[in-house]
Amino acid sequence: MTAPIPFSTALRERSQRAHSGSEHAGFMSDLLRGQGTRDDYVALVAQHWFIYEALEAAAALMKNDPVAAPFLSEKLTRLPAIEADLEFLIGPDWRSRIEPLPTTERYVARIREVGRNWPGGFIAHHYTRYLGDLSGGQFIGKVMARQFGFGTNGIGFYLFDEIADPAAFKDVYREQLDAAAWDAAESDRVIDEVLAAYQFNTDLFVDLAAAKATAAPAASVA
Repeated sequence: MTAPIPFSTALRERSQRAHSGSEHAGFMSDLLRGQGTRDDYVALVAQHWFIYEALEAAAALMKNDPVAAPFLSEKLTRLPAIEADLEFLIGPDWRSRIEPLPTTERYVARIREVGRNWPGGFIAHHYTRYLGDLSGGQFIGKVMARQFGFGTNGIGFYLFDEIADPAAFKDVYREQLDAAAWDAAESDRVIDEVLAAYQFNTDLFVDLAAAKATAAPAASVA
């Protein structure tokens, strides 16, 4: 008899193409290849603030939920680091100088929606962001530091000082996914929400590229 596929494995296999598509979106690909500017990086960090403000607010609402609570850890909290990065990158008035792009607004609205009453949907977004931060995010942080001459200032978002062994942390997280008592229908819903989260990320990179293209002619005229 064939053993059932663990949920974390099914999730990884079914989302692999969407994950790869998001990673290789033009804006992010250019940034990682050294074809982006410091301003491009700052624009990305600014959008992260809106996303993680919504995600961590949802986490606070979910902290007593029996399904979601096992996934929550203060070691993952990113918002203070993002805010410190923005103060370093933009200045003390950074809050008045950033605004969400259209995809970010939709992304934030969805996180808030599922964060109110659907633990599985919240976990889908939690998984997509934080396990990505602990995986490819580590590489991104190192590349940005090298390209723009940052020390720890400016890339604090990518530094998880309280997680000594990211691989072990991710293994425990996947075990928690496998232990979630979801039936087949709910498992499919959660995976579909992960795919939606990856699509939001891909669409955000499209928005960032479009905003850059719009700003470039204005800058050249000025």
